[in-house]
Amino acid sequence: MPYLTPAPSGIASTGLSHGFGIPGYAHPLVAPLEWSELTRPGTPLHWVVLNVSDGPGARPDPHCLGAAGRLRNAGVRVLGHLDVTYGARTLAETASDARRYLDWYQVDGFLLDRCPTERSALPEIQRTVTVLRALLGGGHIVLGHGAHPYPGYAESADQLVTFSGPWSDYRWSQVAEWTADHPPERFCHFVHGVPRGHLDEALRIARWQGAATFYFTDRTDRAGWSDPWETLPGYWDDIVSLVGTGVSE
Repeated sequence: MPYLTPAPSGIASTGLSHGFGIPGYAHPLVAPLEWSELTRPGTPLHWVVLNVSDGPGARPDPHCLGAAGRLRNAGVRVLGHLDVTYGARTLAETASDARRYLDWYQVDGFLLDRCPTERSALPEIQRTVTVLRALLGGGHIVLGHGAHPYPGYAESADQLVTFSGPWSDYRWSQVAEWTADHPPERFCHFVHGVPRGHLDEALRIARWQGAATFYFTDRTDRAGWSDPWETLPGYWDDIVSLVGTGVSE
């Protein structure tokens, strides 16, 4: 299988533990269990995305304020969701949403969802990231490509989402060769429709492909009619235990 090929020896790595990047649960009022689980001690979390209403919303939401506050008090990094619509959204619109996230929810960074992958779009994304970092005074930036982008994007952000999709695609996926020049903490994978019986295999794929941040769920998108990330996977306790004790070789 193509994903079984190990990374070449000598590739730099900081040894960051594997952990979850949460793409964004449903609104805290609708999914209180999901948000409360994120503050459970010992849960291996790298960050959680806050998406109030396809962005920060028109006004501060008290339920989202409470959820974000509890996460930050627990030491969990909270990222605001910014949809850049594959480069079609203007920098001014993106920056306006970012300011509201900062003013209302004191986020620690941003996930740029539907980020383009083409080389031609890289300069505009670089400008966007520069503006966001200035607003944050640093912060954590994740580019949500969902596929392997032009390699230059890796120089613009802290992390890249290089896979987002169904298990049926992930289990046969191949990693881009250029990713071997970067340590695992630079890459994230989001996979839905992962059966419980294949969870160990999914974790091994993430490790072999060099992604330290991931999220796996048995929920599906029902042919595009639902958001598979909105609710906890049915095996949440199992995956927390598996990742918390280390990914098997």
